[in-house]
Amino acid sequence: MISMIVAIDRNNAIGRGGDQLAYISADLKHFKAVTSGHTIVMGRKTSNALPKGTLPNRRNIVVSRNADCHIEGAEIVHSVDEAIEITRNDDVYVIGGGEVYRQFMPKAERLYVTEIDEQFEDADTFFPTIDMQEWLLIEEGEWQTDEKSGLQFRFKTLIRK
Repeated sequence: MISMIVAIDRNNAIGRGGDQLAYISADLKHFKAVTSGHTIVMGRKTSNALPKGTLPNRRNIVVSRNADCHIEGAEIVHSVDEAIEITRNDDVYVIGGGEVYRQFMPKAERLYVTEIDEQFEDADTFFPTIDMQEWLLIEEGEWQTDEKSGLQFRFKTLIRK
């Protein structure tokens, strides 16, 4: 199964300046709980933004057009189709960035969305529009407030109809 996991603001923004919009402790814990023990797929820029390199207890796959790309602890593929081919028997979690999400959106079967009740004006990277004609909301958490940032957020899970 191909799933995507993402934190988005009110405008589907996911990043700015090569980094996440916000660090929400509960979201990071949720991300770890959902993806640990599975395969994660990301673009090279997302891989570069990981503070400690590849993520432990996961098979890390990085999509890069650069034939010379090498990232310690990651398998490098050169297309979304190649990523799908080598993960055929895995539960796959796409973790970004914007272009990788866009390419995987038609192939995804499940979305794990952290909605952030904020609009980040300086955002420069966005998640594709979620067409609710194609998706069914199966889980929606209560709004919570992050103690550090004061941001309100909630978790949602959607499956393709």
